[in-house]
Amino acid sequence: MDGRHEAPTRRTVLTAALAAVATTASLSAGCTRHGTTDDGRTPRATPTPGGATPAPSGQQATGPVLAVKIDNVAAARPQTGLDAADVVYAEQVEGGLSRLMAVYATRLPEVVGPVRSARESDLELLRQFDRPTLAFSGAQRKLLPLIREAPLRPESPAEASGAYYRGSGRPAPHNLYLRPAGLMPDGAPGRAALTTGFRYGPAPAGGTVTASRTVRFPAARFAFTWSGDRNRWLVSMDGTPATTTAGARLAPATVVVQHVRVRRSGYHDVLGNNTPFTETVGSGKAEVLRDGRSFEATWSRPAATGGTAFTGPDGSPVEFADGQVWVVFAKA
Repeated sequence: MDGRHEAPTRRTVLTAALAAVATTASLSAGCTRHGTTDDGRTPRATPTPGGATPAPSGQQATGPVLAVKIDNVAAARPQTGLDAADVVYAEQVEGGLSRLMAVYATRLPEVVGPVRSARESDLELLRQFDRPTLAFSGAQRKLLPLIREAPLRPESPAEASGAYYRGSGRPAPHNLYLRPAGLMPDGAPGRAALTTGFRYGPAPAGGTVTASRTVRFPAARFAFTWSGDRNRWLVSMDGTPATTTAGARLAPATVVVQHVRVRRSGYHDVLGNNTPFTETVGSGKAEVLRDGRSFEATWSRPAATGGTAFTGPDGSPVEFADGQVWVVFAKA
């Protein structure tokens, strides 16, 4: 203080306090501890993509990864910050639709979203990381105790309202955004925190030249088209090219089609649709797409606390290309 301003009046303090309460309430209304809806209609500025916070230099992990549940219906696209993720998982949810889990270890975007609710399958998938931070909008009442007991740090607006805001231009529930710095003040933890079990290196011998690959869910589909100019797989979702809010095409270096068991769970959405449970512990067939080719593989994850290994027909590891990885969980 330089002495030029008078001390705040009682009325000024009261007004500021009421404004803070109103801001917190506007977020919690749409994603409480006790429901699956992501409502809440206090609009703020539409998020604009900005810079990313890089990981500390070196390979030593400095903390947990950040995992964000991201909306993936047409009304939620284009998403923000998805291109900065190290790994993007695509899973089936109620009604045969899809939802994404973006995992950040090497850099944090300024904004990520739209953020949506968590599912039971997420808890098994995230066990491979050391106490990851899970950003989500809320969850079903019966699932919330399991989330609190899981070996992770749950950070919904109920726990960290200051890290979230509602964007304008989209209706709820497709307008909840996260500022990762609000949850990860020390920045990205570094690549060593990315304990997925993936191996990176030269492409294996063989493979099948592949121009595109489509994976279909009951009410959603993903297509990956090889771009030799970019040396990446261009993503389309439900027949539309997938971009970020900045206009950049989503383009991972490696795509994994992992065939898994998808079964009924003990949870339902508000319309009565059963929530599928995607089993990511076990083993099965997989396809690894990299460098314009498809490689047959087998995936294996014997325990929830371990990562997933991918091996070729000869038993040797199938290494991924350096860059972003998309894993699409296809029903076996």
